[in-house]
Amino acid sequence: MNDEKCPLFPDEVRRLISEHRIFSGGRRHRELVGELLPEGAVWIDIVVPLSDVYAQYRLYDEPVLVFASGDPLFFGFTTTLMREFEGRVTKTFPSFSSLQMLAHALRLPYHDMRVVSLTGRPWHEFDRALIERAHKVGVLTDRKNTPATIAKRMLDYGYTAYRMYIGVLLGGEREETYSLPLEEVVTKDFPHPNCLIIEAVEPQPYDAPLGLKELDFFPLNGRVNMITKMPIRLVSLSLLELERRRSFWDVGFCTGSVSIEAKLRYPHLTVTAFEVREEGTELMETNSQRFHAPGIDYHIGDFLAQPLESLPRPEAAFIGGHGGRLPEFVARLAELMGEDGIIVFNSVSEETLQLFRDSIAEIGWAITYETRLAVDSHNPITILQAKGRRD
Repeated sequence: MNDEKCPLFPDEVRRLISEHRIFSGGRRHRELVGELLPEGAVWIDIVVPLSDVYAQYRLYDEPVLVFASGDPLFFGFTTTLMREFEGRVTKTFPSFSSLQMLAHALRLPYHDMRVVSLTGRPWHEFDRALIERAHKVGVLTDRKNTPATIAKRMLDYGYTAYRMYIGVLLGGEREETYSLPLEEVVTKDFPHPNCLIIEAVEPQPYDAPLGLKELDFFPLNGRVNMITKMPIRLVSLSLLELERRRSFWDVGFCTGSVSIEAKLRYPHLTVTAFEVREEGTELMETNSQRFHAPGIDYHIGDFLAQPLESLPRPEAAFIGGHGGRLPEFVARLAELMGEDGIIVFNSVSEETLQLFRDSIAEIGWAITYETRLAVDSHNPITILQAKGRRD
């Protein structure tokens, strides 16, 4: 259903309403359909935690008629119900989705629009759409991820050449639409529920360069050499095989160059980065915004003391710093990855080179690739790839 005060339902839906006793939906839905419910109707509010809602559904040995906004199979509640009550959702009656209604209100063709939901979901797919320079993106919002919050994130990471269209209470006489520049959106509050479409005001080619220049990074304490050099970084990233992975960990990120290059080159990745130095906060925030790379989840502090099991399981990891505890880092990563993992390490000395080889042998993995490179007048670096098993 939409947000009309006096909703107009097909005859079949009105018949089902008259035949049911148990109903469910948001509180807003009950206000809109209350007069249509039969005498003695039982209403179950859809509120979090949803486990409590499901428990109430199971109390009744009779069907439940659920009201939901928009198209219930488009990021909707029906999809959730089908997971919880497999095979027991018997029929759905779609309305227009809020994004469809917004596009029609604007007379904006939407066949080329990418759709992202931020309704109780992380930023990952929205960030990916920005990095990939999607020309038009429809966004489902919630009370936390508001138009102002979304506009601010876009401006923070340099995605400025967009206009935002906002739709409020779509589908009824209370409907409102707005067309605003991002700079104006961040200063405004909009009634809920709302959704939005961002559209590029000029062509947005995918222009992330292959190889970010180290001198363009904000350095650690002015030390421009404290960064993985571009040629070394590119070879390391190629050996991580990130096109085949979903989750990547950068351990000892320093300036963030490896994380940032990985995020820009492989926007599908979930990137998690770790740095023991407190300066890492400023370095990662400054550099990720400078290179337009939102969505890197970074953690400051002792790597081995972090609650690592609560984070997305790494499928590939780059060890850029280890604080003298390389064997422990290797063992911990291997434990989290399993045998399908991959670790890349850059060694600047024979001592750490042998230590990495020994650490890999200790966990039963194998060195699967090794090369030695020298950049300009810097000391040669050995780049090693290790895997739990050969592909």
